[in-house]
Amino acid sequence: MIPEPEWLLFEPLIADIARLKAERNAIILAHNYQTPEIFHGVADFRGDSLSLAREAAGSDAEVLVMCGVRFMAETAKLLNPDRIVLLPDARAGCSLAEAIGPQDVRELRRRHPGVPVVCYVNTSAAVKAECDVCCTSANAVTIVESLGSRSVIFVPDQYLARFVASRTKVEVISWSGHCEVHQRFKAADIVEYRARTGAYVLAHPECPEDVQLAADYVGSTSGMIAELAARRPGSALLLTECSMSDNVAAVHPEITFLRPCNLCEHMKRITLANIRECLQRLDPQVEVPEEQAPRARRAVLRMLELTAPAAGA
Repeated sequence: MIPEPEWLLFEPLIADIARLKAERNAIILAHNYQTPEIFHGVADFRGDSLSLAREAAGSDAEVLVMCGVRFMAETAKLLNPDRIVLLPDARAGCSLAEAIGPQDVRELRRRHPGVPVVCYVNTSAAVKAECDVCCTSANAVTIVESLGSRSVIFVPDQYLARFVASRTKVEVISWSGHCEVHQRFKAADIVEYRARTGAYVLAHPECPEDVQLAADYVGSTSGMIAELAARRPGSALLLTECSMSDNVAAVHPEITFLRPCNLCEHMKRITLANIRECLQRLDPQVEVPEEQAPRARRAVLRMLELTAPAAGA
């Protein structure tokens, strides 16, 4: 997946990072949206938000490098408060996480007294601290139904909330946030791609409703990967961040991947160069304020408890 001229540029950086990881007793966590030279070149653990949260919780490394965005690094810090958590570029934010603040959650609680609040993991620690439990796109339905409530408040992604509502009898009270990357996909584009190529279309539930309805499969990034492995279509169209197609294509060379490429500018702030630099300097470090951390940690741990794999599974 990486042309030889590019690899010759990447190789010295990868060698330096490998050396620094050993010196610092560090591991690198890479989200599915990271570029191939990071995802395949230096990552120790790869996956979606839930799998990275689990790996962070189970690691004995002294330093965790989150190749993702800030809310992911905060989650790693919540689960590993005594370890150093690095985010290679402190500017790597998330439009969805920025769509809601803690005061908004408090207002929703005021308007809907007694209704539990589920927050998507794509939120700040300050927002998680105001919620009862977190979820990811992979476990959102499970989490909502596990609460045993007739209704739940679900923040901040409006499209994921509607996806959950379509798969449960629980009333879902949503917020109006969305991801700027997934918002760009259009149902009309899917119809055109399918007509020209016959591709199997997989959409993330952060996509607008009409896109989800036009797709052949809707699910989390881990769900998409599992679906591709099971179905093995001749060609596929992944309606999510662009780099995921590159990373999955390396595993499934038999599938032709079409690329209506929507890039996340925040994910792309992470580079081999700033991974090396943050390991050299042990900076920038991610911290969660003491007044938020215990409550935010409780919401994340409750998610992990509710979705823990069954014994022997």
